[in-house]
Amino acid sequence: MDSWRPNPRAQPFVPRRQHSPFTVRGTYQRVTTRRIISKFFQTVLVGVLLMTVIINILFIADTGRRLREAQFEANAEEELAADARDLDNDIISSLPNEIEIEITSSANKVAVSVEGTPILENEEKDKGRGIHILVLNQGTGSVMAQRVFDTYTAHEDAAMVLFLNMVSSGRIIIFAIKDEGTFQLKQSARALLKNLGSTEAEVVGWRDTWAFVTQKQKKHGHPFAEMHNKAPDLTSWGAPTLLKTKVPLATKEDSECNWPDTEANQRRHEFCSKIEGYGSLCSCEDPAPIELKPEPLNPNHVRDVPVVIIASDRPNYLYRMLRSLLSAHGVNPKMVTVFIDGYFEEPLEVVKLFGLKGIQHTPIGVKNARISQHYKASLTATFNMYPNAQYAIIIEEDLDVSEDFFSYFSQTVHLLEEDDSLYCISAWNDQGYDNTCDDPALLYRIETMPGLGWLLKRKLYKEELEPKWPTPEKLWDWDMWMRLPEIRKGRECVIPDISRTYHFGAKGINMNGYFQDLYFKKRPYNTVPHVKLKDVQKLTKDNYEDEVNRLLSQASVLDHSIPPCEERFVPDTIGKTYVMYIQMYNEQDYETWSVLAKCFHIWDLDVRGFHKAMWRMFLKKNPVFIVGYPASPYSKYKPSEVTPIYLKKDDKKRQQVMTLTSYYRALCVFFISSNFTKKYWGISVEIHTLCGRYHF
Repeated sequence: MDSWRPNPRAQPFVPRRQHSPFTVRGTYQRVTTRRIISKFFQTVLVGVLLMTVIINILFIADTGRRLREAQFEANAEEELAADARDLDNDIISSLPNEIEIEITSSANKVAVSVEGTPILENEEKDKGRGIHILVLNQGTGSVMAQRVFDTYTAHEDAAMVLFLNMVSSGRIIIFAIKDEGTFQLKQSARALLKNLGSTEAEVVGWRDTWAFVTQKQKKHGHPFAEMHNKAPDLTSWGAPTLLKTKVPLATKEDSECNWPDTEANQRRHEFCSKIEGYGSLCSCEDPAPIELKPEPLNPNHVRDVPVVIIASDRPNYLYRMLRSLLSAHGVNPKMVTVFIDGYFEEPLEVVKLFGLKGIQHTPIGVKNARISQHYKASLTATFNMYPNAQYAIIIEEDLDVSEDFFSYFSQTVHLLEEDDSLYCISAWNDQGYDNTCDDPALLYRIETMPGLGWLLKRKLYKEELEPKWPTPEKLWDWDMWMRLPEIRKGRECVIPDISRTYHFGAKGINMNGYFQDLYFKKRPYNTVPHVKLKDVQKLTKDNYEDEVNRLLSQASVLDHSIPPCEERFVPDTIGKTYVMYIQMYNEQDYETWSVLAKCFHIWDLDVRGFHKAMWRMFLKKNPVFIVGYPASPYSKYKPSEVTPIYLKKDDKKRQQVMTLTSYYRALCVFFISSNFTKKYWGISVEIHTLCGRYHF
């Protein structure tokens, strides 16, 4: 290094400078773009973060607000509940310890007032005859039931006994007579009144006035007051009775039941707190169930078919019917609708009790026309409510149904779709009496329309029946109209040998106790569960003809020399098929049949239940064909040596007696259901004595 010398010619050293990438145009643009994108995403992320913070803050604020509102509402509800409890306590404490009751009983008027407020007043001429009964709540004094029993007529005393037995223990019961209430008051009814504490029940007589207040205690009663004025003679009434008394009230705890707090019992409590006369339904110890759980039906081809309940102001009938309907196998409560003709409170409460749908509508027309319009409104509403329903089951409020009611329709509903010659499927046999039916699995085809629990096809109603339905001014029976040839058009209904419904109603526009006893009481309805119907496919038009012809060709001809009204006419065999031939010149010649129907003690008011001038029934447990000759096409099976039976209405003393009996029956119905007896008392006593003696 000491020997080195600089070169004077060398260029000076200048360090090489590093060029920035920004000195190149393309490179500069790429870097700028990346920075912009980076800053954009940074900004977005910051925005998202800010939004998240804001949302969380809002959520926390809203949650706090909701919690404060919930707490406020809870406090408010608690305050309201406390206020309600205080109000209830105030109301209970403000209720009187006793109530004053005033009762009037006379020839032309009956009246009851509680604490000066009228709760019953009836002085309408020719109406309200009999024993009036009011049931009051023993805790509040409010009216829970009001009934009038025309005990001037037969069977009303039995209805009164039934009602009183259905009243819950503890209720206050008020009795008062208007006009006359003892002519058909039998000993059993008088004995019950005596058990309730009456000292006058056994001596109250013809046209006496009478008032009585008691409190039911189990099967006995605690009487508060009673007054009785005797009639001076048979043509006069007793002096008006004016009874005043005070009755102590019970506490709320003593007048209400402590049922378990369930949804069903809430409905029960709502019902039983204001309505009476339903027996064990309102029992504190052992209440009747209202959630009925019958066996399911599998398969069930009518599960989604609407069930139409035709109802009016007969709530006890409706309660009984609904219990039987909801106990039937395969019932679908969601498809049941009760249609009430008029705005009556108690029937609707019965519907609510069972948790069903109830519809009330304004009545149209009077008497039979009103019933007819009620049916039309109910059917129209049903098919509007269920636009996809192809059928509807129609049943009245005064019918019990069998356990296999829905099974019966489930096994037969397809026939309406397959056979255009069918009009309906009915659960009722017009000729099904104790002595004329025997096989729950057997079906028939008939040319009449029975009703009383039946299946209707939507197409038939919408296209034919609804447009032609009788208008309100026509006082026609809807079922008689449906039987008219121009409406039925040759179609038939399928019916069972043993009915699936039972008619128990003894009150109605076309019904009374006599009529019920004569034509409906002695009818069985099926009690055998899970019945598999026989040969359902043989009910189609052609198949049924083949089956009837087969059976007739093999049937044994009964001895036509024996009078058919005699017991020995049908041999003492079981299960053997017989045939008899009666004179019937044409399809309108029912002279012999009408007499024969009376002999057999079956429906004889008009002609029903036939198929091509032929009837089918059981006699002494043997299937019997009754063929009208020569009107029926089945006349071809009559042996030439057999002479058709001819019965003339007045050709024998027996028939004269039967005609006279029918006359007296009609006379009894007229006299006892009318007020004719007020003017002609002497004749009235003779007729009523006859009616009572022979149970007309």
